[in-house]
Amino acid sequence: MAVAAIALGGSVIYALQAYQRYQDRSSGVSAASVTEQLPSGSRIVFRNTASGEGYGKIAAVPLDDPHGPRGLGDVACDRVYAAEGLVSCMRIIRGRPTTFETQILDSAGRQIQVWSLPGIPSRTRISNDGLVATTAFVTGHSYATNSFSTETTIRGTDGRDYGNLENFRMLINGSELTAVDRNVWGVTFASDDAFFATVASGGKTWLVSGSLQDKTLTSVVENAECPSISPDGTRVAFKKRRAGVGAVHWDIAVLDLASGDETQIPLERSMDDQIEWLDNDTMLFGEPREGAVGDSDILSLSPVANAKPRLFIEHAWSPSVER
Repeated sequence: MAVAAIALGGSVIYALQAYQRYQDRSSGVSAASVTEQLPSGSRIVFRNTASGEGYGKIAAVPLDDPHGPRGLGDVACDRVYAAEGLVSCMRIIRGRPTTFETQILDSAGRQIQVWSLPGIPSRTRISNDGLVATTAFVTGHSYATNSFSTETTIRGTDGRDYGNLENFRMLINGSELTAVDRNVWGVTFASDDAFFATVASGGKTWLVSGSLQDKTLTSVVENAECPSISPDGTRVAFKKRRAGVGAVHWDIAVLDLASGDETQIPLERSMDDQIEWLDNDTMLFGEPREGAVGDSDILSLSPVANAKPRLFIEHAWSPSVER
């Protein structure tokens, strides 16, 4: 009970701090060029982090005009992902008490379904047949320490519910993992049944392949977090913790699923996001702005060794490509 109270207290403090940042940044004229409506068709959907009116709300730009004015929705989210005509909006409901939820919206921003979350929003993805994966921090709010616990679930608006992935059978290097400290996060869907995710236990992480039908998670490679499968299904990109450094530093790696070859891409700044693929030749991820708490940019990066990130969309976070 005491541990639960401490965990809840930490979540509330984090939420109150986030609320104050939200209030500070959401007044005045927007720092980005905006339009009143979300664009339809192929688009890039993200969380708007430009200061001023519209801060934190769902935003989108046409896929063929990513640098143009952004359309803004009516709903504020802490994490957002769009695919297959659905938008998953994970949000903190700031108040007394502070609560957390996932809203499922249609492409125009109308609410379809809503369910509660056990803690701070972290990751979300949508499958081709409308399943929604969400990860929330039950305790802690950073993957950079061992003092966190997550809950990752997969469910659909049609009533399908695969529950908490921690209850799936986990096979690490051929042996079943039953440790109480196991965590799962960062789902990326490969098909209607198959997906990839992160499993952590004992200070180690693994890229795992999952099966919804069999309810199994099987290790693929070690030292991999927050995977994302390429549009053609041939590669998985992920965060990879750099060895031999004091502070936690994540680079990017890309695994070729057929050959098992891994391409490592060292980054000057540590990356803490789940990659999104713009196309088969370009990856996207969010990076906080230095010296601007609550603001961030979306960067682009080629999936080749020694590639350098480039600014793609200013004042934006949590990108998703909806084709």
